[in-house]
Amino acid sequence: MAVHADDLTLDGFTVEYDAGEGGRPDVAVSDSLVEAGIGYVNEAIAQATDAAGVDDVGFDITIESSIPLGAGLGSSAAVVVATIDAATRELGVELDSKALAERAYEVEYTVQDGEASRADTFCSATGGAVRVEGDDCRTIEAPDLPFVIGYDGGAGDTGALVAGVRKLREDYDFAADTVEAIGDIVRTGERALAEGDLSEVGRLMNFNHGLLEALGVSSRSLDTMVWAARDAGALGAKLTGAGGGGCIVALDQTPETKTALEFTPGCEEAFRAELDTEGVRQESR
Repeated sequence: MAVHADDLTLDGFTVEYDAGEGGRPDVAVSDSLVEAGIGYVNEAIAQATDAAGVDDVGFDITIESSIPLGAGLGSSAAVVVATIDAATRELGVELDSKALAERAYEVEYTVQDGEASRADTFCSATGGAVRVEGDDCRTIEAPDLPFVIGYDGGAGDTGALVAGVRKLREDYDFAADTVEAIGDIVRTGERALAEGDLSEVGRLMNFNHGLLEALGVSSRSLDTMVWAARDAGALGAKLTGAGGGGCIVALDQTPETKTALEFTPGCEEAFRAELDTEGVRQESR
């Protein structure tokens, strides 16, 4: 199998290797970066070949992405969903979005040592706004959401951060209550989305970030970007993903937040993003 990934935030690489047991490319970068580059693709191909009922097949895969790797924007889920969809189509099998999301989740569950959520993979497969609570995944109605993303150039250690929150919940009842409060915020936000109340969504984003900060999953750079966005007039801003570094997402339909983030120390990049309602799709080139 050959994997070409020229524009991920690993400075790009092209490797050929045996994807079987023990297979690993011989490249002069750390194991963690290699795993980030190939682990999801290996498991995605395994899911695709399983869905098609074939064993001995090779692929030449090219990944083009403008999403920062490991920064909390679901880049791994997007790559996994697209890989499974493209590979199964090549093998003569077309999975519906539900089956595709389930197989993509199994990939992330395996690669992330059982710490994966269904949210990113379900959203990548179906598109639009989604509601995920445990195994219950569904799409929901939502207005256009004027997102602005701030990126600090880093990435948090998802496993360590998740383990840290788990330890807090075990040691302190109020930490467990904080996690429950985050769930309440999400459910309240779902109602605000259905009503098209972006101001309320923004306020809830601010509450959410404060609770995540209390749980120790924020960072100085993320907090700085969050406050820069709020000071610029954003309706709300919070970290996204596991935290510890990476990205914040702000809600603002004006240009002020993006401009403010571009001049914020510690923010490497700021860009706008839109809610894509279609999900994974095949495009001709």
